[in-house]
Amino acid sequence: MSQHTVSLQSKLVKSSVLSSVLAGSLALILLLAVASYQTMQVHDEIMDEIADMLLRADLRDHAGNQVDELSEQFHIGYQLTLDDLILTTSEDEDDLSQLNLPQLVQTSTDSFSFHWHDAQIWRSYIAQEDGLQVIVTQPLKYRFKEIAATSLGYAAILLVLWLLQWAIVHFMIGRQFKRIQQLSQQIAAKNQHDLSAIVPSQPELKELQPMVQQLNKLLSRVEQSLIAEQRFTADASHELRSPLSAIQMRLQVLKRKYQQQPELALDLEQIQRDVSRGTQVLENLLLLARLDPTDEQSLNKSAVSVQTLMDEVLQSLAPFIQEKNIHVQLDIQPIQVLGNAELLFSCLRNLVDNAVRYAAPQGTIWIKTKTHEFTQEICIADNGQTVTNEVLARLGERFYRALGSKTQGSGLGLSICKKIIELHAGKIEFARAEPGGLQVRIVLPKNN
Repeated sequence: MSQHTVSLQSKLVKSSVLSSVLAGSLALILLLAVASYQTMQVHDEIMDEIADMLLRADLRDHAGNQVDELSEQFHIGYQLTLDDLILTTSEDEDDLSQLNLPQLVQTSTDSFSFHWHDAQIWRSYIAQEDGLQVIVTQPLKYRFKEIAATSLGYAAILLVLWLLQWAIVHFMIGRQFKRIQQLSQQIAAKNQHDLSAIVPSQPELKELQPMVQQLNKLLSRVEQSLIAEQRFTADASHELRSPLSAIQMRLQVLKRKYQQQPELALDLEQIQRDVSRGTQVLENLLLLARLDPTDEQSLNKSAVSVQTLMDEVLQSLAPFIQEKNIHVQLDIQPIQVLGNAELLFSCLRNLVDNAVRYAAPQGTIWIKTKTHEFTQEICIADNGQTVTNEVLARLGERFYRALGSKTQGSGLGLSICKKIIELHAGKIEFARAEPGGLQVRIVLPKNN
């Protein structure tokens, strides 16, 4: 089941912009209400002014021209009458003629009124003075257009501001989140060789202080645990080394003393094998204790010939190879790796020894090397018993040995190999060999 993840940075940007959009939308609604009120007031005042000018001014002078200009500019129609005699009317008199003006005069109780005509709403104003009567009308759609134009202008400005705010907020929050990315990189860089306290960049974010403090406490506890584990492993191995050596010597004396008693000699031989296994475990533990605090930079390295190392390994294991009558097929190219010769020898010897132990009698071991553009490989495979996926997944764990294994061992050999290869900036992979058995693949960086 896939885990659902969210971006805190995106959520912060969205929340900030959304709050601004909501506030801006509310402001736009209020602006629309205020603009509507002001537009209605202004147009009503213009209609009132036109009515006053018609009632009091001489239509032949400049005032008459001004009335026509206002009428044309604001789409206002008017009609001035004296005792039902039309004295003057606006240019759009056809619109006025379609209105039922007598009924409009009778039904309008206020100076200003609304009425429905020709599928639209009209605003009308009626004024009377000294027998003169003026009717001023205007379709509300022109007021609505003016309100819409004003609102759209503000809406366009708001949209630009929102986009600008999104860009600014995205940039500023992203800049602040770089602190978290730097902290993440510092945490990712921590390993068993560097468990020092994390020092955040300055100025330190107050919200990150509790997390950084707890992480530093955790790193301190892990460092203390590793030191205690390494000290215990080294101390215990040293303390047990001398007693086991003494027991080994005592067993040799007893074997010579009781060599005439076959039954007792057989028991002593079994005890000696157990003691030898314990000694091997201690040697491996001492090697691990020495390797654990080592880092790649502090390792003494030089150009090492893989072919020379493998010759030394096979020579040291020759008696065991001959004892099981195992055939070793070599396909080794003259390659060199940059590394520690002693540790690489221990690694290769462990792997070849493991292959010899688990290969079938009169079986075959394949050892070959490959070179690539940036890496070099060493492959060791045997034709022993088929390895299950469960065993493959756990190979390299300390003290792990497959159930049912009849070969003698400590379960530390592959762990040591894995640690040595890691110190050489490489990796070790385990897979089933084609003939059936185990294939170990070592990948090391190319020595340029």
